[in-house]
Amino acid sequence: MFQSFYSLSSVPFRKELETKHFFSSQGFSEGTARLEYLKSTRGMGVVIGEAGAGKTSLMRNFAASLNPSLFKAIYFPLSTVTVSDFYRGLTVGLGQEPKFRKVDLFAQIQQATLHLFHNQKMTPVFILDEMQMVSNQFLNDISLLFNFAMDSANPFILIMVGLPHFMERLRLSHNQPLAQRVVMRYQMNSLSKDEVRHYILHQLKLAGALHDIFSPQAIEAITSRSRGFPRLINNLATNCLLYGCAKKLELIDDEAVFAVASESGL
Repeated sequence: MFQSFYSLSSVPFRKELETKHFFSSQGFSEGTARLEYLKSTRGMGVVIGEAGAGKTSLMRNFAASLNPSLFKAIYFPLSTVTVSDFYRGLTVGLGQEPKFRKVDLFAQIQQATLHLFHNQKMTPVFILDEMQMVSNQFLNDISLLFNFAMDSANPFILIMVGLPHFMERLRLSHNQPLAQRVVMRYQMNSLSKDEVRHYILHQLKLAGALHDIFSPQAIEAITSRSRGFPRLINNLATNCLLYGCAKKLELIDDEAVFAVASESGL
């Protein structure tokens, strides 16, 4: 195992990191600030970014930062569920036993949201992931579901997360009722060249690295092949460590990175 070969105390480039150890890139810091603004105003926000850009990590960090006595976070991925599953899932997340008819589930969600906000003094925070996969009818349902007091109150925070083309869909005329209610928009971009280097060193430091493992040229190669997306950096760097261990490379160079990238199709 490369962990012992490179004298590491833990496995680097894992996604199971505690949020306090997340790498704070410029984009991550700005996204956090935008979410803090949304927390203070309440209402709807949109976070978009390419696959692997770090959207989920940003959401995890935000959810972990919420005071559990003031906020109730409900995360819901929309990649493999029906509209009915979505309604039932939100109802369960709000602590209710879901009913059967859509109209009843709709009422349950609204009533539970209002009860949390007014009676328990807690703001529900709904995080809906993979929004690029939903139908236009679903977007219309979202607009209706989160309309309180004839759109004069926001007893909730709703964050819609998806790939960049989700924003294009929101701009379509039939989705304007929802788009016009979005008060915060943010796009996560890839890490800069300098940030990739710091990200790799940050991950290795967390894993207890006592010496250089990647040469400067290797880090440049990882930057080029990953295009600065953290998920690709993690995958490529991990496979480089496996490759380096198998080849007994004390220092992983750019040739090793190119060999691994070629095998991985990067």
